[in-house]
Amino acid sequence: MTWHYFFRLQSSKGNMRSPVLVLTVSLLVAVLARGQNPAPAAAEPPALPYTPSLDPHAMDTSVEPCVDFYQYSCGGWQKANPIPADQTSWSVYGKLYEDNLVFLRAMLEQAAPGTERDSVSQKIGDFYAACMDESAMEKRGLSAVQPDLDAIAGLRSVKEITPLVARLQFTYGETILFSQGSAQDPDDSERQIAELDQGGLGLPDRDYYLEQDAKSKEIRERYLEHVAKVFALAGESQEAAKKNAQTVLRIETVLAAAQLTQVERRDPYKLKHKLQVADLSGIAPNLDWRVYYQELDYPSFEIVNLATPDYFRAMSRLLASEPLANWQTYLRFHVVDSFSPYLSAAFVDESFEFYRKYLRGAKEQQPRWKRCVQYTDRDLGEALGQVYVAKVFSPELKASTLDMVRRIEDAMGERIRSLDWMSPETKQQALTKLAGIRNKIGYPDKWRDYSSVRIVSTDFAGDIVRANEFERRRDINKVGKPVDHGEWEISPPTVDAYYDPQMNDINFPAGVLQPPLYDAKLDDAPNYGDTGGTIGHELTHGFDDEGSQFDAKGNLKNWWTKEDRAKFEARTQCVEDQYAQYVVVDDVHINSKLTLGEDVADFGGEILAYIAWQGATKDKTLPPRDGLTPEQRFFVGFAQWACANERPEELRVRAVTDPHSPAKYRINGVVRNMPEFSQAFSCKSSQPMVKSPEKVCKVW
Repeated sequence: MTWHYFFRLQSSKGNMRSPVLVLTVSLLVAVLARGQNPAPAAAEPPALPYTPSLDPHAMDTSVEPCVDFYQYSCGGWQKANPIPADQTSWSVYGKLYEDNLVFLRAMLEQAAPGTERDSVSQKIGDFYAACMDESAMEKRGLSAVQPDLDAIAGLRSVKEITPLVARLQFTYGETILFSQGSAQDPDDSERQIAELDQGGLGLPDRDYYLEQDAKSKEIRERYLEHVAKVFALAGESQEAAKKNAQTVLRIETVLAAAQLTQVERRDPYKLKHKLQVADLSGIAPNLDWRVYYQELDYPSFEIVNLATPDYFRAMSRLLASEPLANWQTYLRFHVVDSFSPYLSAAFVDESFEFYRKYLRGAKEQQPRWKRCVQYTDRDLGEALGQVYVAKVFSPELKASTLDMVRRIEDAMGERIRSLDWMSPETKQQALTKLAGIRNKIGYPDKWRDYSSVRIVSTDFAGDIVRANEFERRRDINKVGKPVDHGEWEISPPTVDAYYDPQMNDINFPAGVLQPPLYDAKLDDAPNYGDTGGTIGHELTHGFDDEGSQFDAKGNLKNWWTKEDRAKFEARTQCVEDQYAQYVVVDDVHINSKLTLGEDVADFGGEILAYIAWQGATKDKTLPPRDGLTPEQRFFVGFAQWACANERPEELRVRAVTDPHSPAKYRINGVVRNMPEFSQAFSCKSSQPMVKSPEKVCKVW
């Protein structure tokens, strides 16, 4: 699954609630800290602030567009929008996300206990109210996780770890040894099967444990300090806390060494290892798999996809070689650390200090209300989404978006048919896949039913646990059932979009279809440049180096001739080579093998948007506006979605974990390969934004 931007609350160590997904990147961390008290509720939810999809004030016209197009388009925005102290980066997407939080906050405060509410408003209102009650969390202290800590202390043998790990995963997710859940069968995309995958780490990625450069060593030392502080907060002596921190780091380092890298995980064949559930014992014999699945109450099944067999072999060996006391130490840390955002202030603050301040560069804690809105969106997203959609997403907006999608799909069909490097046989398969793509716009056709989730306005920690368990159970119960093609993986308020290669669908929630990203008040040029390019981006993911390995039905199946695949890979190599030259921060270059799919999608998406825009306006008279020709407005509209400022710490994390290139190169890297850009701005062949024709990368 490939995500476009992903402005939605996630844990720095993985989403506590998510099923097993091939998704490791998080742009926001859930380990935020205690902040300000809420302002009084407004009588009516405010309108979302309006910013046009092309803002001349955001530009820096002192810079030549053909020298640095990103700076030309965004320099004014960068100067006027310094990074807020509670943010690790600030961007057009991030600002819209924050505007959404303010908007959602007002709706949640109107749904507070004591007001007249329907059942949906009751759920979200009580959840938010419980989250805002900091005094209750202070009184409870560590008691919310004490039963699990007692269960860990009560272990008498490594054999007893199996059922306990199962129970802990149900609440704390993939930070407990490994991840589990349901997944689409890679060979039969209409069927859900069980899946197991690597996990168990506290740092964002395996490379943090293994790299030997000075910065990586510094991060590990700071992580040791953090782990020790968590143990101390949980009541251990300073001496014991430091010793136990060493144990945690040593265990996690062994687990990290057995994990696939981010680049390796981009190859879906490396994640496909289907076997009989009975065969798990031969690979990881030190877990009792029969007991494990019984404890989780899985439906009856025979086939499981073991995404990372080598990881499970190493984990099993480690279970046998490490003393029980060390495993108790490991489990104790992950229970407390994973749940720290929902505990008393000392735990919340320590989480912030390490995960968000040190690792990502935030200067201040986010106010409490922001976190509570984000938690509500994460845990009850389709309940909150019903209220949100009713306010901001009209049928007319949905219809106009669908029209744009269809025009861009038509452009993709035109593009495929005109390719001079692809054989007729492969073209036909590509067109079949294109015709099979499902377009999901705005919100689900059927809302998720949260009626079974007990939400109590005075029990935030309990609400978190019950919401986690609801999502885990919903995911587990998919095993053995047909795939639900109406399901979404993100909520309607999310400022993001994604393509799912096994679903073969593109998903555009209402949150990403608001100004300045999609602006019904402006002309087509910036809208096609921005949202059109995003639609084309997600569409192209079906045909990037990863998505192109899935057929029209979402099965992992080769539909290419050998010769066409070789030509395709030679063309994507051009993209990989170009982006490998770009520096992210300090001496760290883009890992262009990791970002290749997103870079290819950026290329293809903007080309498709340009073709579709020309088709949509072919019979219209397009006068210049704001001193820009229509063609220039298209490209500036494209660039201005990416206007951003980013802290060096955040850039460093993303260089390791994020499959997207930094914002500047997502713009400049694309326009260098579009002759239409050079024509629009009358660029000279010697200028930096221009490539000679023979060096232009051409994929789709």
